[in-house]
Amino acid sequence: MQRAILLFSLTLVLFSPFKVTGAEIWVSPAGSDRNIGTRESPLATLNMAIRKARELRRLNDPALKDGIRVIIRGGIYLLGEPVFIRPEDSGTPSSPTTIMAAPGEHPVFSGGVKVTGWKRTTGIVPGLPISAKNKVWEAPAPRAGGHLLLTRQLWINNLKATRARDRNTDSMSRILSWDHRSQTCWIPKPKGFTSAGANGMEMLIQQWWATAVLRIKTTRIQGDSIQLSFVEPEGRVQSEHPWPAPWISKKTGNSPFYLTNAIRFLDQPGEWFLDEASQKIYYWPRPEENPATSSIIVPKLETLVKVTGTTDHPVSHLYFREISFEHTAWLRPSLTGSVPHQAGMYMLDAYKLEIPGTLDKKTLENQAWVGRPAAGIELNYTDHTGFYGCRFRHMAATGLDYHRGNMSDEIKGNIFQDIGGTAIHAGVFSDESTEVHLPYNPSNEREITTKLLISNNLIQDAANEDWGCVGIGAGYVRDIRIAHNEVSEVAYTGISIGWGWTKTLNAMKNNIITANKIHHYARHLYDVAAIYTLSAQPASMITENYADSIYLAPYAHDPHHWFYLYCDEGSSYITVKDNWCPSQKFLQNANGPGNVWENNGPMVSADIKRNAGLEKDYQHLLQEKTVLRNNWPINHE
Repeated sequence: MQRAILLFSLTLVLFSPFKVTGAEIWVSPAGSDRNIGTRESPLATLNMAIRKARELRRLNDPALKDGIRVIIRGGIYLLGEPVFIRPEDSGTPSSPTTIMAAPGEHPVFSGGVKVTGWKRTTGIVPGLPISAKNKVWEAPAPRAGGHLLLTRQLWINNLKATRARDRNTDSMSRILSWDHRSQTCWIPKPKGFTSAGANGMEMLIQQWWATAVLRIKTTRIQGDSIQLSFVEPEGRVQSEHPWPAPWISKKTGNSPFYLTNAIRFLDQPGEWFLDEASQKIYYWPRPEENPATSSIIVPKLETLVKVTGTTDHPVSHLYFREISFEHTAWLRPSLTGSVPHQAGMYMLDAYKLEIPGTLDKKTLENQAWVGRPAAGIELNYTDHTGFYGCRFRHMAATGLDYHRGNMSDEIKGNIFQDIGGTAIHAGVFSDESTEVHLPYNPSNEREITTKLLISNNLIQDAANEDWGCVGIGAGYVRDIRIAHNEVSEVAYTGISIGWGWTKTLNAMKNNIITANKIHHYARHLYDVAAIYTLSAQPASMITENYADSIYLAPYAHDPHHWFYLYCDEGSSYITVKDNWCPSQKFLQNANGPGNVWENNGPMVSADIKRNAGLEKDYQHLLQEKTVLRNNWPINHE
């Protein structure tokens, strides 16, 4: 066996197409996992390539002197399961493991499933609007493991379709009232609405700085209004939590909402509906689309790659280069509803205190425990890992998440586009068992995400499903550096750092946010800023950033509550200096001691404005930007 492994490693070196030493393992869509893994005889899956690399390291093969390169040929790899990477797959400083695209090629790891068998819908489809007759196509809904594959996303030629909704484009209605005691809501009755066919219908409601997705349990029509009740657990959490609650205001209007996931709403091109009863997907194509010849994909996996070590044995010296990751799901709203607290963290439990006050905060009136959304790529307990020149696209929740125990890692020169949640998450926010207002400061500092570099990434069109998510979101992090990124076309805040709403010293310190370019943000939600902070962060700096072009959000709860820079509750010991923005529209809300604000606004040097964003070596990424909202009005104040 050892002789076979040695021959395998020598073959890797002899067949190397580069003038380098070290082992190479090749993967191709046309390969087979029974192959040896050379360029001429490639493997078919990344999982098998990692296993072979693991064996080489286990046997301490001499071919590993200068590392292992897992070289991925171009093409689409439809993953049936996440790729798992463990401590045994670690490299060393002199012998790293690099998973990389073959030169000039474009490999894509996809969590999607192709939808085939499209044909025009004929005959009568109960509930389908008359306007859709002879315009809708249908296909058998994909199955997985003998069951119908649930999905909330559908991509046609990598353009996301709209899940059928009662109000088209960006239009929304407004609730009439909310009864917290009965946990019900009154809304205006949509035209032609009947209670028949309401099974599976959902309500998306916008409230302050977040949106909730609520599965509708019952509908009761009374005149021109409908009373809704909701499925548990979201029905209880939605009505008991005070922040953010449904907005009721005669001055600015009540919380906006729309209804979705009913075939009766399938009434315009670009909309689709999954009929679980008939196990069919219905789609009304856009004028330029032919479903029979288009690439139509629904996501199957929520996570494509999991990199998981331990505190004593982190995954180390492992790098991804020029790989694309696409088509991930977000299933929580379909299974349990989703009532977010802030920055996409969803509430597991929350309620208002009858008698306010906790040991850390005497005036606190609410309690909440949160979970963390799924991520396309998730990393825990790592040391010297990185993503360089990769593409994260068409993901329904978080794109890339360095969650816990990460040290000296890098996210550099990547593109994030069409992300349903937050593009990049970093650090612990709150564990599920910890109340969100309690400061996090673990005795084992290896739990803290530390010395993470996030630089020169292009983030565009994030938070397009969960509007309360952000471009870059960091929780309790230390020595993090967020520099020279460009963030645009996000539904809420550009960069958010901190958690806990507390002045108490905690795990955070020495965090730097510098030279980022943030523009065209707050598409939907206010109580917002280009850069937002929470809690005490000693020796942290927000410097030389560019903030501009905040959208005039059509349904903001308070049309004036938007900012360029925003230090929120407990923000302490932070220096905010030399940041350019067109006006001094800032907020310091319930801050702690030690903050310094100097020279922020339109008077800042033109050099700072010009140098913010992607550096010269990364500006080629801008060629991949797309125009999304070129006709929306911008705030000027």
